[in-house]
Amino acid sequence: MNSMERRQRILALARDHGQVDVQKLAADLAVSPETVRRDLHRLEQQGLVRRTHGGAYPVETARFETTLDTRTTRLVTEKRRIATAAAQLLADAESVFIDEGYTPRLIAEALPAERALTVVTASLDTAAILADSPATTVLLLGGRVRSRTRATVDHWAVDMLAGFVIDLAFVGANGISREHGLTTPDPAVAAVKAQVISVSRRVVFAGVHSKFGASSFCRFADVADVDAVVTDVGLPASEAHRYSLLGPVVQRV
Repeated sequence: MNSMERRQRILALARDHGQVDVQKLAADLAVSPETVRRDLHRLEQQGLVRRTHGGAYPVETARFETTLDTRTTRLVTEKRRIATAAAQLLADAESVFIDEGYTPRLIAEALPAERALTVVTASLDTAAILADSPATTVLLLGGRVRSRTRATVDHWAVDMLAGFVIDLAFVGANGISREHGLTTPDPAVAAVKAQVISVSRRVVFAGVHSKFGASSFCRFADVADVDAVVTDVGLPASEAHRYSLLGPVVQRV
């Protein structure tokens, strides 16, 4: 197995399992840990993985996106803290958009059950969670359902959003960077998110620290388009400050 084949194997394993460990890779591939670290460094330079202490996880690209089920297994404690803090930014909003994804779903669960709200969402899971709340009116966007995220996309969803004025939108992204803004792998998803931002009075981005500095295929917003960012303390305070200089209030929890 040459170096290119080995890196392809490492990338495939990372995408299949959600992350890889240097020591285990070294044993499985019969190479030294130093060789694995060099391979991971090269893959990171290509924008295909992000390094962690002792391993790496895959970056989402135009050809690869993690499933919703995979997202429910990584950094869950951090995501719950983020969701709780984001829900506290509700203020006097009466209409709310909740994005697809696991962290937005946790935000839906954290909303006050007794509060009268109209919630617009593309997520089948979020709609199901909120449907049992007597105080909540749920509007589920129509369209094609993406199996990876169980959310609707395409022109049906975009056209429906065009008829709304939403007080507050909780949006997610596969990556957020100061250079490239908020990004996602799928153009159809990007179109829905861009429309949400254009019709919302306030926008809150909620996402774990690992999304920062990462970029995917389709850009749908600038950092300046977001009013607030809620993330975890894994994002260094110095980096959070750099994002705040672009406009949003950045909260680390």
